[in-house]
Amino acid sequence: MINSSNKQFENILHYINEHLEQNLTIELLCDISFYSKYHFHRQFSAFLGISVAKYIQLQRLKKAAYQLSFRKQIVITEIGFNAGFQNSESFSRAFKNVFVQTPSQFRKNPNWQHWQTLEHQLNQRLNNRVDKMINTTPSPQVKIVDFPETKIAVLEHRGSPNDILTSVGKFITWRKQNKLSPKVNKTFNLLYDDVEVTADKDYRFDICVEIKDDVSENDFGIVTKKIPQGRCAVLRHMGNDSTIEKYVNYLYNQWLTESDVNLRDFPCFLHRVTLFPDVKEHEMITDIYLPIE
Repeated sequence: MINSSNKQFENILHYINEHLEQNLTIELLCDISFYSKYHFHRQFSAFLGISVAKYIQLQRLKKAAYQLSFRKQIVITEIGFNAGFQNSESFSRAFKNVFVQTPSQFRKNPNWQHWQTLEHQLNQRLNNRVDKMINTTPSPQVKIVDFPETKIAVLEHRGSPNDILTSVGKFITWRKQNKLSPKVNKTFNLLYDDVEVTADKDYRFDICVEIKDDVSENDFGIVTKKIPQGRCAVLRHMGNDSTIEKYVNYLYNQWLTESDVNLRDFPCFLHRVTLFPDVKEHEMITDIYLPIE
């Protein structure tokens, strides 16, 4: 890289993600980062592997995809305008270039595979910096809490992690039909497997919502389970899901070996305190629970 600071570029990414609705000119980004506009393009590409314009467009289209799939009350033209496109034709063309479907096709039957491949390539570069951060900064703050028994409705995703968002869309449809708002009923995920070492066909991931009564028979495959009462180590994660696995691994590989505790017979689970696209990605809050004796 040409004489550039990783921290400065991380700040630029944070600024971009926080201001996607604004006109993000090169002049503006250079002003806030104190980089010369004559070198900024090459430096950014060296840092992330794509141009700044491409990164901005991908982040805007990602938010649009989540709104198309999970917030069907928002009309497509409004989603395109909020993503920075002046007309539906330009939005449709740009969206199809990335997702291989038009916005209307994606809304009816979203195929996340192509996007997951693009995002994985991008996150590989960013995750290297998370590893370095965990190893060189004060340890993340872990709390011990007594978690209450919680009844949950569960959609059991079984198969490739790349298909999880398809299962999420199915779960949201059922959840809306049963009036289980995220503002009232907490959202959880149960993590059974390490995505890095588990074959796609064997991967297990539960998508859950807090409920009071058992789930009645349904066509969605939703079942009733319980998160048992007991002690848990809790670590709060801020930001998008790309780095959650790193923090889960920190709990298992570092915190657990340094603590005088044993694990309970229940998987690690997540409480989704805030959800994208209702909040910006950097504002997402996820509490990671590790059940302990």
